[in-house]
Amino acid sequence: MESIYRVFDMIKNPIHTSNQQRPNFCPNYQPFILWCMRDKIDTLTQNLARTIVGKNEAIRLVLVALLGGGHALLEDVPGVGKTLLAKSLARSLDGKFQRLQCTPDLLPTDITGTNIWNPKSGEFTFLSGPVFANILLADEINRATPRTQSALLEVMEEHQVTVDGVSRVVPQPFFVIATQNPIEYQGTFPLPEAQMDRFMLSLSLGYPGATEELKMLQNLQKGVSFTDLQPCLTLAEVAELRKICSQVRVETSLQEYILELVRSTRQDEEITLGVSPRGSVALQKATQALAFLLGRDYAIPDDVKFLVPHVLCHRLITRGGRNPRTVVERLLRSVPIP
Repeated sequence: MESIYRVFDMIKNPIHTSNQQRPNFCPNYQPFILWCMRDKIDTLTQNLARTIVGKNEAIRLVLVALLGGGHALLEDVPGVGKTLLAKSLARSLDGKFQRLQCTPDLLPTDITGTNIWNPKSGEFTFLSGPVFANILLADEINRATPRTQSALLEVMEEHQVTVDGVSRVVPQPFFVIATQNPIEYQGTFPLPEAQMDRFMLSLSLGYPGATEELKMLQNLQKGVSFTDLQPCLTLAEVAELRKICSQVRVETSLQEYILELVRSTRQDEEITLGVSPRGSVALQKATQALAFLLGRDYAIPDDVKFLVPHVLCHRLITRGGRNPRTVVERLLRSVPIP
């Protein structure tokens, strides 16, 4: 029970201090290497917390998507810091960052790139699009047309783009952060199911509390900006951290728990489209990443329960406009915990 209480405490207070318990696992890694990696994550978390005030849970969820090898969808009202969080993360990583401002007139080739005729060489030359980056910010993604949104399907799943029959691999690691404002319907297009399914998780930042908003104003007066952030994690370290997270133990009983939750969405009368097998994989990978961030080499049911609303809700289509989160919370109560 002590470990469970520690998990809840660390979820509420996700920024680690130097005297907190460190992970001691993975036979392929020396304890010192793991210790250094943990310190890197601590530094990254603190770096993001400098500009994203009072949103420790949102920071942790974005890191779960990053280390779990997935992508993150930030859904919230305008002005709460969605784009700032994405730009702060890009600033904190030593990689190539590209921003894609989605508009109704955006074309698929504006995303993937296109072949242009070079009169000097007498042949076509490929002009790469913004997807050829390590971190891609698709800002206000639901303002692009469904045809343009579909240009991201291949690269988000296979990490490559195909133009004129030629496939090109994008830089690794590759991470997409997309933002959208759910209340703005004028000039927006809903994301198709295939697109939503490719996001490992979705999250909402919400309005800050009074204390946090005061801190934001004070930071503004002090001149604190995301442009002051320095890279604290290299691309090679991100790739290594993903390997470490993939080695976090998930017991068979916990995998069965994940499957029961997913399968319950396919059989529920209030749901017209349940979670796909891709969602099952995403939930397990996210669980492993969260366990590592909380300093453990094994996943527990509380990791799954914490992540389920963020990993499953955006994949569901419910009947009669029912709130997906309400449906998922009911399913969580109905499925026995191992």
